[in-house]
Amino acid sequence: MRLGESLCRARKACGLSQEEVAEKLGVSRQTISKWETDETLPDIRQAKRLSTLYHVTLDELVSFDIEVRAIQEMVRQTSEETQKKIDWTKLWSEKYPILASYQSEVSIEDYTAPLQALLDRLKQDYGYGDEDAFLVLKDILGKLWTQRQE
Repeated sequence: MRLGESLCRARKACGLSQEEVAEKLGVSRQTISKWETDETLPDIRQAKRLSTLYHVTLDELVSFDIEVRAIQEMVRQTSEETQKKIDWTKLWSEKYPILASYQSEVSIEDYTAPLQALLDRLKQDYGYGDEDAFLVLKDILGKLWTQRQE
């Protein structure tokens, strides 16, 4: 995606007009238009001000994706109570069918003791609670997956 398109999408996601952004940054509306059509680029200071105004990091601004942003916002706004009502395995198994079938194929008990030892070590070595230890283990597995994909 072009930078101009990212700038335009981020601005619209915040519900701002080009005129409003121009006023807040002390530039003309035409300058905002030129940035959004890739005629010119904002300098680094202006880019930082745009990222602050649009509530995104510079990295996010460069590759702003409204769909990703919407999903992130939905997750942030979902209460703990609502999250507990969701059958996450069933939901994710719609995308990854193995999640619905592995339980009848894999002897889960064979893996619980080693995984419990890892969780206990995370809790002991770093003072994490149960939920935090599980999240760290999930993240470790995610990083392993990412490395295999590269």
